[in-house]
Amino acid sequence: MITKPIPHCTDLSLVFLHGVGLRAEAWGAQIAAFAGRHSILAFDMAGHGESAAFDAPVHTLDAFLEPIIRALDAEACTPAMIIGHSMGAMLALRLAVKRPDLVSAVVALNAVYRRSEDAKTAIMARLDALKDDQPLDPNPVLARWFSNKTTPEAIACQSWLAQMDPKAYHAAYHIFAKTDGLSDADLSCVTCPVLFMTGALDPNSTPAMSEAMAKATPIGQSLVLAGAAHMMPMTHSDAVNRAIATLVDGASAIERI
Repeated sequence: MITKPIPHCTDLSLVFLHGVGLRAEAWGAQIAAFAGRHSILAFDMAGHGESAAFDAPVHTLDAFLEPIIRALDAEACTPAMIIGHSMGAMLALRLAVKRPDLVSAVVALNAVYRRSEDAKTAIMARLDALKDDQPLDPNPVLARWFSNKTTPEAIACQSWLAQMDPKAYHAAYHIFAKTDGLSDADLSCVTCPVLFMTGALDPNSTPAMSEAMAKATPIGQSLVLAGAAHMMPMTHSDAVNRAIATLVDGASAIERI
């Protein structure tokens, strides 16, 4: 597990957790916006970026979470605001349940919750099509993420996906596909402020999912970004940064978003 710390200027730390196929650099716009004011830790999830893959097959979300917990326990930066995207949002929420002492607030971007039967069928078909002994074809992924694959954001993602070890990608995508969001019981245990934010055009992490998760958490709120889809931390970074900044201002700020 590779962490990329950036020196702090205040006591509040921000921890960034990316999604499947990405890496810490996917948070470049957020790091640029907040690094002058806050301590930042951006993780490469196991098998992504500079982080080593697991030595043996893993079968649970907690397997991906454990290296993050070990790293946070070793850092003098908690409790921290945990900001996760897609599978990273799942990890952020699970961390708030499992180790609430490490978490002051959560921003869950493009999270999933109770996929529809059609969505379950589609994601399982994508999982079945993956071959862990063949190079990953980035094109189907990019087609889901971007309407224009010539943008700098799409080109960066294409490069990261092309560099992925297919076994590592398959391991992470398997967990993502099989995990249907936290249970209502777990969500009710997330007692810190949580902002669930997604794009209005995201067909897989839908506005309805964010709204339902916000209702299931004691201090939760949802925010839907018009014109955005799944990769909004990169494609709509200014709006995402404004939402994060509002929550950074204080635990009660979530009520003002």
